[in-house]
Amino acid sequence: MISEKMKEYVKSSSAIRAMFEEGKRLAKIYGPENVYDFSLGNPSVEAPAEVKEAIIDILNNEDLNMVHGYMNNSGYDDVRTIIANSINNKFGTKFTEKNIIMTVGAAGGLNVIFKSLLNPEDEVIVFAPYFGEYRMYVANYDSKLVIVSPNTVDFQPNLAEFEEKITKKTKAVIVNSPNNPTGVVYSEETIIKLADILKKKQKEFGTEIYLISDEPYRELVYDNIEVPYLTKYYDNTIIGYSYSKSLSLPGERIGYLVIPDEATDSDLIISAANVATRILGFVNAPSLFQRVIAKCLDAEVDVSIYEKNRNLLYNSLVEYGYECVKPEGAFYLFVKSPIEDDIEFCNLAKKHNILIVPGTSFACPGYVRIAYCVSYDRIEKALPEFKKLIDEIRNN
Repeated sequence: MISEKMKEYVKSSSAIRAMFEEGKRLAKIYGPENVYDFSLGNPSVEAPAEVKEAIIDILNNEDLNMVHGYMNNSGYDDVRTIIANSINNKFGTKFTEKNIIMTVGAAGGLNVIFKSLLNPEDEVIVFAPYFGEYRMYVANYDSKLVIVSPNTVDFQPNLAEFEEKITKKTKAVIVNSPNNPTGVVYSEETIIKLADILKKKQKEFGTEIYLISDEPYRELVYDNIEVPYLTKYYDNTIIGYSYSKSLSLPGERIGYLVIPDEATDSDLIISAANVATRILGFVNAPSLFQRVIAKCLDAEVDVSIYEKNRNLLYNSLVEYGYECVKPEGAFYLFVKSPIEDDIEFCNLAKKHNILIVPGTSFACPGYVRIAYCVSYDRIEKALPEFKKLIDEIRNN
């Protein structure tokens, strides 16, 4: 029999993945061309050519014993130096390889830092809507997730409620910008206010509160929007980054943590993160793709493809009568359900072979997430079904 904790995890397993499996089932019945799967944030834009070139170059010209061998748990020193320098050039920071820990994607990085920081009964604050897997990550270390209710006007964090929910047990706060599921970018004004609240509460309680910034969508932004780099606003910030979206490499599981010197007990946290990497079984991030990333830091996916998809889907759905905030980044629309029950709305959508994810999965009932990282043609073909769906609801 599986563990009691795993029983709960299995029961509440990701609705996103469940919808993805439903899409495969429907594709067998109706044909994949007649199923409109907007459930999973799986990048549709190809990885840049530089990635393939880097793989070939490394395998042909580098010492394969090194490429495929063990290294420092933090990752290759030279790779971490290259990444630190790249961050410094972009954001005016002063990191070295010491501040970078290579991770098995953003999820691996978050679990490493939670393993390093959290004690049983510690509290971790999140802003709804939020990526649902945070629940299991935090529960895995017997800590408590504290949810700040959504601000459904513009989906910036509800800072008044946030301040009220910070306690002596608050150990960490997670922010995700550009946000999954809304595509909203947290403004500099928001970040400054949030940082001020954290500084005040640290002083009030005499505790350390770590701000963990989950940033897999940092490079996927539109309309010249700038995403603030949070270590510049609050010393106790830890950055979790992934190349899954920025280079279309989700299956390669490669990313990093930034643990600044300014963070309280930074040396201890870095040491703990290295031990946590081993305890969690990662040992180190994938060796080949560490070396690939070092050669591809200036490469970019074609974000204009996602922007074109966003514009078509957003403009069309608004024209049909759907309500949503226009996303500034990532590749999701967070749409208000035309009926109160978002899960029922997703079930109605399935009758049109449209697969979308209920906002309930993101602690924001009454909304649905539509992932537009699909082909432009797929969106064009799905639009008449979206219109039929809302027309049917209005006429009933």
